[in-house]
Amino acid sequence: MNKKKIRNLKVINKQKISLNMIRVTLGGSSLNDFTDNEIGGYVKLIFEDKNKDKSLMRPYTIRKFRSKEQEIDIDFAIHDKDIGYASLWAKNVKLGEEIQLTGPGSKSMFDLSCKWFFLVGDMSALPAISVNIEALNDDYIGYAVIEVLSEEDKQLIKKPKNFIIHWVINPEPWKKNTKLLEKVLTIKWYNFTPFVWVACEFSNMKVLRNFFKNTKNIPKENIYISSYWKSGLNQEEHKIIKKKDSKNNF
Repeated sequence: MNKKKIRNLKVINKQKISLNMIRVTLGGSSLNDFTDNEIGGYVKLIFEDKNKDKSLMRPYTIRKFRSKEQEIDIDFAIHDKDIGYASLWAKNVKLGEEIQLTGPGSKSMFDLSCKWFFLVGDMSALPAISVNIEALNDDYIGYAVIEVLSEEDKQLIKKPKNFIIHWVINPEPWKKNTKLLEKVLTIKWYNFTPFVWVACEFSNMKVLRNFFKNTKNIPKENIYISSYWKSGLNQEEHKIIKKKDSKNNF
């Protein structure tokens, strides 16, 4: 499949699934080569920057895919602080409007040979976390620590019976804080090595990476960790510091 292929889609549906998250359904015949395996992968939405006469691309997780209808669902976290191109588009878009995207890109899944899992993320990672948890059967155990803006942003996630989800409420995630780490530190660990999956704001990612890598000594092959955004920076600026940081860390 050509991951760089430009696909032209229409907005089929739009719904508010929590206080600060909107789900946009996109559909069209250009999804005819997608498969159910694409759920959890990502697409890159293409926006025109009229001020700079160029296109901007924003990656988003494929939350759901319906092959018969040729539709994908994409969830957008919405808040009024430093709202970006994609969130602003999702907030204002009308049914029938068109958008271009590329993909699908690979999934940030975890190693199912591990006995237990530890997932940590904020609302930007909630769609990916949800997909990962929903892929597990009842043989798996573990924890997820998820930061959301409000109590009304908690979501029902289909999970294994012995998998525990902890919600952290932070109405101002763009301000420097350690709320995710504080909750992570309260979790009782099992007596064997987990697979750790982390995605959140850049500064919080660095703190969590240090904890899992240096305090808990999680080996490289047992961890996926990424920043999805950085407070105060746009996506292009974030990509620059993310690339620089990755050269010195796994």
